[in-house]
Amino acid sequence: MRAYVLRRSLLAFLQCLVVLVAVFAVGALLPGDTADVLRGELGTPQQVAALRHQLGLDEPVWARFAHWLGALLTGDPGNSLTTGLPVGDDIGRRAGVTLLLGVPALVCVMVLAPLLGTVSGLREGSRIDRTLNTAAVLLHAVPEFVLGLLLIASVSLGAGLLPATAVGMDTAALLAQPAVLVLPVAVLTARHLCDLARQIRVGVAAQRHGAVAEHLRLLGMRERTVVLRHVLPNALGAAAQQFARCVEGLLGGAVLVEAVFGLRGLGGGFVEAVQNRDLPQVQTYALLFAGTAVVVNLVGDLVAHRLAPRRELVA
Repeated sequence: MRAYVLRRSLLAFLQCLVVLVAVFAVGALLPGDTADVLRGELGTPQQVAALRHQLGLDEPVWARFAHWLGALLTGDPGNSLTTGLPVGDDIGRRAGVTLLLGVPALVCVMVLAPLLGTVSGLREGSRIDRTLNTAAVLLHAVPEFVLGLLLIASVSLGAGLLPATAVGMDTAALLAQPAVLVLPVAVLTARHLCDLARQIRVGVAAQRHGAVAEHLRLLGMRERTVVLRHVLPNALGAAAQQFARCVEGLLGGAVLVEAVFGLRGLGGGFVEAVQNRDLPQVQTYALLFAGTAVVVNLVGDLVAHRLAPRRELVA
């Protein structure tokens, strides 16, 4: 186990290094730059060149990368080229909104997916299993932005039960009116809940009819004990990596969900940064998302390895 942890941690470190280079390279390859965006069509070539020199965009790529990497190592991702404000402050303001959206969605997935997947797997082929599978397939087939628009049209505009958007609301305003978050959280949860629940359902059904479970029953172990000590740990271990991908998906889905419901979170900030060609912001947002993906995949792999079925037979 220790050797695997060391190897997997080293791989994660190398992935982080690759992410650093890739994020900077992709940001540098974006067509146009901040000077073009700020000056627009009315700026003369001389004005654009002067602004590019003022912002340091005319320096060699390797020099800009060295400056950026040095700033990151000190914990300072730099200032926005469009507003002049520290990038960290902008991310800090937006992170609260994304956390209010992502944490409840993550909790819903963690609680409901094992419950629904286990019930469906233990009652394989029953009416409840068929119903849950049908609902999961239907929800998974609907894109997040379409589901969001459908809920706004039916629940908000049609029935008037919940607010339709959160335009202009910051973290404090959202905390004061949590009803605004119900629909966004539901949309963000739906697809990933379906994915993880179906994965757990398959694992539970397979482990329940596996050779080890049958052997434990022949030894006289009660069905409840077989399920709790063997079936569920092994099924959940196999789903740990899928759960890590769900966390990645929540970050990606936040971009669409925030756009549909007018939330000013990290997803919206990343889109604005790309539109403005604001490289410090683009690179910091991309590094944040990619770094999170590397970490959650590392944790998912370690949990899956720890809970993986062992070959030794219980006597």
